[in-house]
Amino acid sequence: MSGLTSHRRAAALTMPALLGLFALLIPLFRGPAGMQPMAATTMTVAQAISSQSGTGTVRGYIVGQPTATSTVLYSGFTGDTALAIADSGTERNTSKMLYVQITSTYRATFGLQSNPGRIGTVLTVTGSLAAYFSHPGLKSPTAMTPGTSTPTTTPTGTGSPTPVPTGPTDAYYAAAAGKSGASLKSALHGIISSGVTTLSYDAVWNALKVTDQDPVNSSNVILLYSGISRSKSLNGGDSGDWNREHVWAKSHGDFGTANGPGTDLHHLRPEDVHVNSERDNKDFDAGGTAVSDAPGNKTDSDSWEPRAAVKGDVARMIFYMAVRYEGGDGYPDLEVDDATSGGTAPRLGRLSALLQWSAQDPPDAFEKRRNDTIYSTYQHNRNPFIDHPEWAPSIFG
Repeated sequence: MSGLTSHRRAAALTMPALLGLFALLIPLFRGPAGMQPMAATTMTVAQAISSQSGTGTVRGYIVGQPTATSTVLYSGFTGDTALAIADSGTERNTSKMLYVQITSTYRATFGLQSNPGRIGTVLTVTGSLAAYFSHPGLKSPTAMTPGTSTPTTTPTGTGSPTPVPTGPTDAYYAAAAGKSGASLKSALHGIISSGVTTLSYDAVWNALKVTDQDPVNSSNVILLYSGISRSKSLNGGDSGDWNREHVWAKSHGDFGTANGPGTDLHHLRPEDVHVNSERDNKDFDAGGTAVSDAPGNKTDSDSWEPRAAVKGDVARMIFYMAVRYEGGDGYPDLEVDDATSGGTAPRLGRLSALLQWSAQDPPDAFEKRRNDTIYSTYQHNRNPFIDHPEWAPSIFG
């Protein structure tokens, strides 16, 4: 009897140890992540192009609408079923683009015909890495998300997108995060009206010689409408000189050249004296007859159409002015309307043309450098529509 009792005691003592050992072994069979799957790594566009199999999550800039293996539309979009993304927002080499299928779930939010303001913005998309238009692509998306937030399987809605700040200016625009429409406009007004340094009208001369300096000739400035590189020293009022063009014509609100809207570098640009006079105080719209001394520009009795390379620049300057000057600080309340007959009222148009131009002509390196220089050296505020072109349709669309 004593031997049997001893055996039972040994078994009782051993059982807890065995249970403990079994509990330790279970996670080993489950794998190093336990019961939770490992998070998918977000790929660059280049990585997605070289890895055309399985599913993946890719982040890139929306650059256009693919219509064939080596054809991408960068403006004048014809459909909402596809878009191209790249690792650079200014990429034009289709071999460096990933073609993304847009299924019906996401077309109202991400289709470029419906949302041209998406151009130049960041997209994070999850789906099958497979050829599309016989080109490296991503099909059957299960998640499409603007900005750099975590992808979600629920689209962000229809109509104008809710903006998400991305990139190096995140902190500057923090108060605008997640807002759209009137709320976004109000938030941006507060941001770009805070801590601003205003210049005198005389000081604008020297500032423009820096902000609009010709990138390939430091002795010259680039004229806005005519696109000519002209000597910095030829500033003045004589024929052959360049002077200070108010893109938002100062008579539209009667603010003159006093400190504030009359001297705001975000809408003042160098231009030939005669061309400046021809533009006069006209609104902006498409059409008219060619301007002989400013090729690519057109004008009629009440409007001016700038050359294609600066159409977006003009639009973004107008949008900036309408957000910056809201009737406070003794300044007029500037508004963009869809007309070309505002007269001396604090309004400027045509809104529909400006929105189209902003989408067709995204910010280039010259415009971005100019924005950075105004912020860092002169006024210490930014044009938000250069940093985030997608905010234009959200506020004005």
